[in-house]
Amino acid sequence: MSDSMSEMESRLNTGTTTVAIKCKDGIILAADKRATAGNFIANKSVDKIYEVADGMALTTAGTVSDVQLLLKLIRAELRLKKLRTGRLANAKEAANLLAGMVYANIRKMSMIPGISHFLFAGHDNTGFHVYDIYPDGSLAELDDFVASGSGSVFAYGVLETLYKPEITIDDGKELALKSVNAALNRDSASGNGIDIAVITAKGFEKVLTKMVESRV
Repeated sequence: MSDSMSEMESRLNTGTTTVAIKCKDGIILAADKRATAGNFIANKSVDKIYEVADGMALTTAGTVSDVQLLLKLIRAELRLKKLRTGRLANAKEAANLLAGMVYANIRKMSMIPGISHFLFAGHDNTGFHVYDIYPDGSLAELDDFVASGSGSVFAYGVLETLYKPEITIDDGKELALKSVNAALNRDSASGNGIDIAVITAKGFEKVLTKMVESRV
């Protein structure tokens, strides 16, 4: 791998752990609560799961300023679309809109790379949907689960082992807790606690915030 490729890969590594799990009766979103600046732990109680519209939410990873700006923009754009058309955007439309924003953001001239990685989840009249919006603006829909951030390799080990098709929301919450906790135990950039939220036919709800004693 060339030096330039190595540098780009290191820039795309985000210090966090977020997870999205598709269940037969909804979607689970989970994330740790640590924010880092290099080797410095900048914040120990960060929210990384946000509702963006009715029945739609996302998890965040990346450069905080870019993540916050894109979060504000997608919320505003979805509200405007509803006002203009008289209907809420479906999950695919919303995910494509955010992916376009991420694509434009990473390619603008800046002294600081605008890195942002979102896991987007939503419920509409076609069912439940989970999307991975990668830092380069690419978009992929998942039928089972996805993880992001520096702790994702540890979360994936748990998810690959324990995930089952037709998993229920209750079992999905337990799986999310185990997968993020695995990252907290091994990834120094993830830690301090776990947030879990669910999206069902009734909408979005945060169901757990668990603070944990730091091991790092």
